Amino acid sequence: MSWTPKQKHRFEQVAWAGLNSVLLCWLSLPIGGSPVGAVPPKPPSLGQPSNVPPPNGPVMLPSSAQPWLQGRQILLNGRIFNAAWGQWQTPTENRIALSEAALMQLVGLRLLSTENFTQQPIDWFTNPQQPPEPLTVRLAPPTRYLDITALANRLGWQVQAKGDVLDLKTPNASLVNLRQGKQPWGDRVVVDLDRPTPYQVDAQSQELLITLDAKTDAALIQRFKPTTTGAIKSLKVETAGDRTTLRLGVPITQRPSLFTLSNPNRLVIDIGAFPLQPLDIAWGKGLRWRQQALMLGTTRFPVVALEIDPKQTGVRLLPVLPNFPTIAGTASLLQTAQQSQASGAINGGFFNRLNQLPLGAIRLNGQWRSGPILNRGVVAWTEQGQFRFDRYSLKETAILANGQRFPLTYFNSAYVQAGIARYNAEWGSTYTTLSDNEILVTVQNNQVTEQKTAGKAGETVSIPTGTAYLLVFRSNRTAANQFTPGTTVQLDRVESIPGLEAYPHIVGGGPLLVKNRQVVLDAAAEQFSLAFAQERAARSAIGQLPDGKILLVSVHNREGGSGPSLGEMASIMQQLGAVDALNLDGGSSTTLYLGGQIVDRPPRSSARVHEAIGVFLQP
Repeated sequence: MSWTPKQKHRFEQVAWAGLNSVLLCWLSLPIGGSPVGAVPPKPPSLGQPSNVPPPNGPVMLPSSAQPWLQGRQILLNGRIFNAAWGQWQTPTENRIALSEAALMQLVGLRLLSTENFTQQPIDWFTNPQQPPEPLTVRLAPPTRYLDITALANRLGWQVQAKGDVLDLKTPNASLVNLRQGKQPWGDRVVVDLDRPTPYQVDAQSQELLITLDAKTDAALIQRFKPTTTGAIKSLKVETAGDRTTLRLGVPITQRPSLFTLSNPNRLVIDIGAFPLQPLDIAWGKGLRWRQQALMLGTTRFPVVALEIDPKQTGVRLLPVLPNFPTIAGTASLLQTAQQSQASGAINGGFFNRLNQLPLGAIRLNGQWRSGPILNRGVVAWTEQGQFRFDRYSLKETAILANGQRFPLTYFNSAYVQAGIARYNAEWGSTYTTLSDNEILVTVQNNQVTEQKTAGKAGETVSIPTGTAYLLVFRSNRTAANQFTPGTTVQLDRVESIPGLEAYPHIVGGGPLLVKNRQVVLDAAAEQFSLAFAQERAARSAIGQLPDGKILLVSVHNREGGSGPSLGEMASIMQQLGAVDALNLDGGSSTTLYLGGQIVDRPPRSSARVHEAIGVFLQP
């Protein structure tokens, strides 16, 4: 396929458009019209303020400007989607705004870098000879809205609010040609159109579905002869009425690149390139969205990050649980972030996928929902934005009146080890036995009040409230014989990092990657297996910059290969400027969320996670 100089210039402008189109549009959008997108959130957890609309009808929301009407569904050319929109009135007209997630997922709009968080420049079938078109931003946490009034007028869109639904109709479009060609880096498919039109992308397990709101003549489909050697294993064109769907045989692990061009209008689909568009968006006060192709030696990694200023007024970071106040349970990061009303989020630490319980530290608002284990790395922070990264453990000892001392294994933990574990009401109202034949001892007012033996794992018992607690003896009947009813018990507690328990929020992960600007990676010291230490996989991490800002970082497969090793992740965090950094859960758990969508991977490819670190913005 040959390009004119003007086309080549435009292509160079958007050469890295793919991840922005894919990570911003590559979201699970069924083609048949099922509700998708930014689903209406559940009531927020953790005592967060709620802007959630009631189930019937729109709601008036406060704003820095005029009050406005918000809805949760968009009817786009006859298909209904769950996606946020807003409307407000000025002295001269009604203004309409769509959430940026809706614009990117449903329309295919691409965001460009900006230092002005009140104006968002966009690229969508635009003229390369003209400056990017900016849309005015309205932030109503947790969602960011873009004013499309002028854009809709210019493009001839018909927009009408009908209760909770925004009816959006775009002019009829036609697909006029379809071309396919080989490139040095893979395959390119070009869709020529007679006018700009919305498109949606759905990355499935072995297929990439691209649906355009454009009709296609049957003769054109018959003339098109796809080639299926190379990155694209199959290519089918389906048309139904005013809609055309391209089905590309591309596995979900293959990262495609999609971008639009004008004069003539066309959608370009590249398969096989490394399509990370450099991006630096001031998303809101105290929150930036960055992505870049980072070189580590001769290897290029896709790095997507949120940069947060925890000392900015109105910005707050919190651990988030999907089933709060219950400790057990997992959910997608998308669901967890939306139901908690977080504007941004990253997956947290490790957990057991079978019993869906955490395996590491979670301290929320001063309560140990899950205690630290194995002296692994943690990140701790205060409401004032003070952060601490270190390896951390709590050592507890039960001391009887006769002076006998019994070291406890872990506190409020699902990490099962022979010995004595302790659970209090911060774990929850109940405890479910994690191994067979556990001996359960209840201690109230520093005195044993009850002892009983459970049978098989899975038996649930109540945890006493207040200062009372439950001691769980695993394979330790001899020690349990000393804790008969009436026995006096005192607890001694020692922190490996004195004063860290005073931090109200702590999340565990590991290994610790960077400390005081130096790589301190030691997987064995934190009792990670050799296989884990050597694995190359997608990874997520949290770090702190010299100015105190926090980085939430996601890194996936390198160009032409697998994800980073732990050592490479430490070097990446160091290269990003982190003075301290902690590895979080990785692999299929690695997920980064912002403003109603997953921004680092197709949601279908991300696993359910136990907890997250959420970013909350106040209006």
